[in-house]
Parts: sequence; C-alpha cells; structure tokens
Amino acid sequence: MRIISKRTLREFWQIREFSDSQPALEAWHAEAQRANWLTPQEIKGQFRNASILKNSRVVFNIAGNKYRLIVSIDYERQVAFVKFIGTHKQYDQIDAEGI
Repeated sequence: MRIISKRTLREFWQIREFSDSQPALEAWHAEAQRANWLTPQEIKGQFRNASILKNSRVVFNIAGNKYRLIVSIDYERQVAFVKFIGTHKQYDQIDAEGI
C-alpha cells in the first residue's frame, strides 16, 4: 500500500504535545506500507479496532486509542490517503466521512 502522506503524520508528531504519537504512527505507517488490502475486511483482520466508514474511510486508533487516524483507501490502486490525525476531542469536531 502506498501511503500519502507521511509528511502529515510527521508534522503531527513534531507538535510537542503529540510527540508521544511518533512510535505508534511510525509502526502504523510501516505496517500499512507492507499491506496489500483489497477489502475493508482485510483491514479489520489486521487492525481489529479499526472502524470502517462510508466513502472508503477507515479510522485507526493510535497510541492506545489516544489519537484517531482517518485514511481514505483506494483498494484498486493500493493507495491510502491520510485525511486526519488528531485527538478524540478533535475527531469529535469533524465529519469523519467527509473529511
């Protein structure tokens, strides 16, 4: 899976108050890069706590569910687009399916 964009993840963990997210985000990125997900069920098989949403969106719990990562998956092209990374409070303020 090609991930677009790690830069978004890096910019998030470089914020001092979110620096604890770096190991978990790097681990997620490495696993996602190696993945060859063809269906949402394959993602759930690898990440049991992932939530499958409409519009090809998947929400991953990061750092023991401290943060939320929203990714849009193009299964055919094998591309994952990072749409959002933030705290639960920030997540609650967005439209996860529309972001």
